[in-house]
Amino acid sequence: MTTYIALLRAVNLGPANKLPMAELKAVCERLGFLDVKTYLASGNVVFRSTDKETQVKRALEAALADYAGKPVGVVIRTGAEMAAVLAGNPFPEMPGNKTVAIFLDHAPDGNVLHTVTNCVHEELRLGRREIYVYYADGIGEAKLKIPAARHGTARNMNTIAKLAELGGGN
Repeated sequence: MTTYIALLRAVNLGPANKLPMAELKAVCERLGFLDVKTYLASGNVVFRSTDKETQVKRALEAALADYAGKPVGVVIRTGAEMAAVLAGNPFPEMPGNKTVAIFLDHAPDGNVLHTVTNCVHEELRLGRREIYVYYADGIGEAKLKIPAARHGTARNMNTIAKLAELGGGN
């Protein structure tokens, strides 16, 4: 049995993308996932399953598309992987609310940072299947464009720390 953390993309960011966390939990329970817990209202859910990561992702995306009437992107990590993302933070001395990991399905291409535009005071580093970003002026002020992040989803280090804890990875 594996503990997974599902990170939904673009959930609860506007009136058209509302997904109550109670509904997310119910969707996961209908899929047979165990010990389902949501965290914050931004589409974070922790659960256990005997299925493989690809099966979990496929099943959850299909169920969420049925619920929402449109595709909902999902990125999956195990509890141990989430703890590794936290431990791999290349900006550990920076505030957790100004440092994010952008979670991707696959390892970022080595040239991905060369496609970034509008970088002013931000610092970026590549992870295993993540792009780490430190927003020196705060994320709300940034004009940074990261094309590779289009199909990913970002969480700040404070959220990642809590998800790693909930996932039993630390």
